[in-house]
Amino acid sequence: MSTRIRPPILELTIARTKEFSREPEAIFWVFIFPILLALALGFAFRDKAPDKIPIAVIEGPSAQQRLAALKTSAELLPRIMSESEARLALRRGKVSLLVSGDGAVTYSFDPTRPDSRTARREADNALQHAAGRRDLFASHEERVHEQGARYIDFLIPGLLGMNLMSTGMWSISFTVVNARMKKLLKRLIATPMRKSEYVLSQFLSRLAFLILESTVVVAFGWLVFGVRVNGSILTLAILCVVGGFAFSGIGLLTSSRARTIEAVSGLMNFIMMPMWLCSGVFFSYERFPDAAKPFIRALPLTILNDALRAVINDAQPITHIVPALLALLAWALVTFTVGLKIFRWQ
Repeated sequence: MSTRIRPPILELTIARTKEFSREPEAIFWVFIFPILLALALGFAFRDKAPDKIPIAVIEGPSAQQRLAALKTSAELLPRIMSESEARLALRRGKVSLLVSGDGAVTYSFDPTRPDSRTARREADNALQHAAGRRDLFASHEERVHEQGARYIDFLIPGLLGMNLMSTGMWSISFTVVNARMKKLLKRLIATPMRKSEYVLSQFLSRLAFLILESTVVVAFGWLVFGVRVNGSILTLAILCVVGGFAFSGIGLLTSSRARTIEAVSGLMNFIMMPMWLCSGVFFSYERFPDAAKPFIRALPLTILNDALRAVINDAQPITHIVPALLALLAWALVTFTVGLKIFRWQ
């Protein structure tokens, strides 16, 4: 009785999938950690009225009068403090503004802090009104509350992109280097298997988990925080697969010659840290200087995050994100090609 021999790439994919599913630590970092992170940040920056800005009124003859005027502002939380106590509180970030002076008012604050600038405007407005200034015309507010404007709407696509990057790179690099350390790769040299089959099997084994982990993050954002996918689910799935492919290629390139877990860990952190900080995961990269933005926009995580937000929040069709898909494919093809070229078994 003859048994049918399955292709090497299929056998390797099945073996790697079983290996991954039997690693509790991997399951935690892929599925549980992003949910815990989204939960913590989502509640920390939940949709609620902003906190009042604490400011200090320095003791003096006019302190009580100024305190009463400042309390009329809905944005400020004023209190009277001694000068030494107030300056220590300002230095330690416990208050955002000092109001002092016996005649003319002096505002002491750090202009690089947005809350301090806001406090200065609010305090001056309250004190000027208390002194008799009147507005020349009446104004009204129109408060807009819709998806896309909340911080959690910005955060969920960023966390999805970060998760695709982290698991895509770590799952490839850790597996390859671990097998190299245990001399398992050396044994595969004698087999008819090609390097490309071994490498592609690593990505194919990730594919099922990639779709599942993306679904978990998106579903969690929708059920807990109401973050809907306004665009096409198919477009989002294609984007996640292509993004995962790009970061798997970077993971392969990183691990092609690394011999120890310590070495590949250092390389991975060196590559991922700039993208964690600059690619718009937790805050917009528009905060960076204009000279740096072209380099930031070229990073694969920036490309992926911008495309994810375009699909999830702005309901953009696939035609709109074609440039992003092509850029991610370019990252994938270049890194896979170079990684295969320099790959060594031992």
